[in-house]
Amino acid sequence: MAGILVNTESESLEHALGGLDGVAELRAALAGHEVWLVGGAVRDLLRGEERADLDIVVTEDAAELASRLGEPESAQETFNTATVRLRDVQVDVAGARRETYAHPGALPEVEPASLSEDLARRDFTVNAMAIPLHGPAELIDPSRGLTDLDAGLLRVLHPNSFRDDPTRALRAARYAARLDMGVEAVTLALLEATDLRLVSADRVRAEIRRIVAEEAAPDALMLLAGWGLAGIDAAAPVRLRATRELLADPDWAEVADLGESSLAAAIPPPASAAIVETLTFATPDRPSAGVTLLAGAEPTELVAARIAGAEWLDGWARAWRKVSLEISGTDLMDAGVPQGPAVGAGLQAAFRSKLDGEAAGHEDELRIALAAAT
Repeated sequence: MAGILVNTESESLEHALGGLDGVAELRAALAGHEVWLVGGAVRDLLRGEERADLDIVVTEDAAELASRLGEPESAQETFNTATVRLRDVQVDVAGARRETYAHPGALPEVEPASLSEDLARRDFTVNAMAIPLHGPAELIDPSRGLTDLDAGLLRVLHPNSFRDDPTRALRAARYAARLDMGVEAVTLALLEATDLRLVSADRVRAEIRRIVAEEAAPDALMLLAGWGLAGIDAAAPVRLRATRELLADPDWAEVADLGESSLAAAIPPPASAAIVETLTFATPDRPSAGVTLLAGAEPTELVAARIAGAEWLDGWARAWRKVSLEISGTDLMDAGVPQGPAVGAGLQAAFRSKLDGEAAGHEDELRIALAAAT
């Protein structure tokens, strides 16, 4: 379970901060400004984990301060945020803010606020801690996140949190799985009552996409299935593990994108069900028949069918998809075939024969193609 490894006394925090890439540069570049390390960066620091990005909160213009670190990669004036890179470290700079929601599931309306208000608008207690970088290191922990972190408990900050932003329920699964945390009882009840219909399908898919990119994604999907959220079924973790294993094969890795296939494993697109079923139960008697069945299938559908049991697709992934003709339409027209459908028919016949091992080389292909074109 989750826990803490770093002592929260000032000297220990200073030592831990000194080991974070980018902190020294931050302090030097933003000297004279109020800057706090916040959120997941503090949580992971206390857990003694390495981190490739830093989250900081400021009380001024985020983009202007980010520009003191380098050329910002992105900036959002509406939310007063900016992202900049210090060598290999991504620094997310955000102005301290409070958030209000016009209605449940709406995107937040933001306005400048104090650090304490900024921490209070966050999702979970373990993500609502801060450490100042503009003075002596001390843990600012108004919601007792340290206690929950040490106990390995994920606790929501306020009872309307999942009503304001239902996607936080999906983040709960991601954090609980990644951090190996249990879910506090009241938080669990609120999670199970979350109505994801209040937000767009695109926002839900974006959160699921983030989940399936994580190492502990199967565990997160298992949690979501248990909570009855996002339409995740109990077989989703099994599909995801099988998808990852399949796409670790070099031949299959060339066929489909891991991220897209992982998303489809978590939430199978309804429109794909028919073709996946057809491919899963197909028994083509020769390669050309198999290739014909694959016409129009998406890469994610091929992966879904293979993990569902269509072992014949291995032949396509490793060999059939790499077959190509030595002849072209020009060869047929040079041999007297008029330009038009007959050329395509001839090439298709030669291709089928080559797939099935009945044509070897240019001369065989041309002979078969000419016979089919005349």
